[in-house]
Amino acid sequence: MGCFTCPLRALPLFLTHSADELSLIQSLKRRELRVEAGEAVIHEGQDGVPLFTLLSGWAYRYKTLSDGRRQILNFLQAGDLVGVQQKMSDAAAHGVTALSACVLCVFERDALWELHRQQPAMGFNVTWLTAHEESMVDENLLSAGRRSAAERIATLLILLFKRAAALQTDGGAAGVPFPLTQQHIADALGLSLVHTNKTLRLLEKRGLHAIRDGRLYLRDVRTLARMADVYGDGHPPQRPLI
Repeated sequence: MGCFTCPLRALPLFLTHSADELSLIQSLKRRELRVEAGEAVIHEGQDGVPLFTLLSGWAYRYKTLSDGRRQILNFLQAGDLVGVQQKMSDAAAHGVTALSACVLCVFERDALWELHRQQPAMGFNVTWLTAHEESMVDENLLSAGRRSAAERIATLLILLFKRAAALQTDGGAAGVPFPLTQQHIADALGLSLVHTNKTLRLLEKRGLHAIRDGRLYLRDVRTLARMADVYGDGHPPQRPLI
């Protein structure tokens, strides 16, 4: 798929780029990669990891301990830049796995240098995307450190729903895809599977949300936002698309 005809670029979520910027991105794109749910995009410790832009689907970034315990660092959706967290010459310190069938645009790692060299504004865009992802990881740390189980799950549901809804023309009126299992939620929020299950059922019983057939519906956004202490107009900030 050509960068000029990318369907993501028509969405209000993404900034408009000049023809020169799009031509540069197109010249740096090497191919597209398709992976199925559960397949690895990046293995922990992998060398020579390229950069990716997630074109469609969901994935997650994680780290594991030697005994197999896993911490999910954040969830990735269409438009996210994947792999920029790795230092230029080091092995990957984290893994990335597909939550659903995904299509990714693949770039060589030196694409970062070319973006900065040929289009400095695009270099700033990479910095913005990295800072934005760091802010989401900060939100997860706040949840793990200070929020109750109900507040953690409310925060996760609201933030993921807002991001996914911005990728849909209906703004999430008919729900959004939600390929997470309860184990994914538990691993992201530092909760046991049993506690995650009980808390999700409690929130659903209160009429705050529903998860049906792989889709998430928010029933009472105000109460969820109050519980999560997350406010705003419901729209994520407009962002660059590499």
